[in-house]
Amino acid sequence: MKRFAAQYVYTLDSPEPIRGGFVEVEDDGTVIRTGKAAEDESLQPGAIVPGFVNTHCHVELSNMWKLLPKGTGMAGFIDGINELRDTKTKEEKTEDIRHWMNLMWDRGVQAMADISNGDLTFPIKAASPMYTRTFLEVFGIEPEDCPSVMESVRALAAEASSFGLDAAPTPHSCYTMSPQLLSASAADGLRSGFLSFHSEESPQEERMMMDGTGELADNRRKYGMTLPPPSGTSSLEYFLTRLSAAHPAPYKEHILLVHEVCMSEDGVRAVKAVMKHPFIALCPMSNIFIHNQLPPVRMLRDSGIPLTVGTDSLSSNDDLDMVTELFCLQQNFPEIPLGELLGWACLNGALFLGKEAIFGSLTPGKRPGIVHIGGLSTEGRLTTASSSRRLI
Repeated sequence: MKRFAAQYVYTLDSPEPIRGGFVEVEDDGTVIRTGKAAEDESLQPGAIVPGFVNTHCHVELSNMWKLLPKGTGMAGFIDGINELRDTKTKEEKTEDIRHWMNLMWDRGVQAMADISNGDLTFPIKAASPMYTRTFLEVFGIEPEDCPSVMESVRALAAEASSFGLDAAPTPHSCYTMSPQLLSASAADGLRSGFLSFHSEESPQEERMMMDGTGELADNRRKYGMTLPPPSGTSSLEYFLTRLSAAHPAPYKEHILLVHEVCMSEDGVRAVKAVMKHPFIALCPMSNIFIHNQLPPVRMLRDSGIPLTVGTDSLSSNDDLDMVTELFCLQQNFPEIPLGELLGWACLNGALFLGKEAIFGSLTPGKRPGIVHIGGLSTEGRLTTASSSRRLI
């Protein structure tokens, strides 16, 4: 048995911490109990929290750390990805993935929803103590390519399964897929019970889907690509239309809408009308990196749709650090208490993955990981000095 005591213990059974609290765990990390520490017990400065759940990462792109310029907008970002994706050998990419997977684990990431376009991450994930669900992302703007793309991604799903990984196809986004491929890949993902979708990430995406104009549309035309038919609606509403071709609403599956920088109240209503278990992944550092814009977090918070937190990839972020993401949210939305932010980063992520019986809170019987966050202010807020480290 191990016992840890700190100034603050966030069980996340409630957003309020236990001040001067403790958590006791079995040697395998199973929580035994939490409570108020003894008066003479030594307290670690900072907070003890459950392990984090990173709900949106592309660890496959770890070789792109510090390669892309910031502030290029989505069109410039996509150009940079295409130009620099293969600047390292397979061996170098593998080592980068292993390094960042290990670093995330050491910092307290207990589980992760990860995007993959190939099989490079599979053996590393299989050997990691971190739980991962892999979303096998597909692209293909030409309608005639849909059958071959689906055949390829289904073979990739079978390969992931051979490593013991939870994995299934998922669509990338409205602007990189034909209507046929979007619906076909969504159908496969929905059959697995989980879907992750890049949604309303930038104003450029919205203009392209609305009327076929703007920088992203021009970028696609520059490369001779067919554009999805302008819908006259938001890209989110277009996605919902294509989802209905996979199977009729309501959708009882767990569906993660990633980014939602441009989500409106109309979009919230449309999602809630057809999805029984929607979630939103906030990736603030990535949004700032690409186009210096954050989602309407206050409106999303009021929507009732559970919010989660992701890091996105090292092509659009300087780090894969959950505490940095939370600090960014705290800086921009200071009215949100730390306990609520941690609920997004831990418990809501576990709920999305269907792993809330194991992860997400310091509830007796769970094995969520035990993490220490140091460098808090005297008021218990995150600071530029805040960092996390795994205790269990």
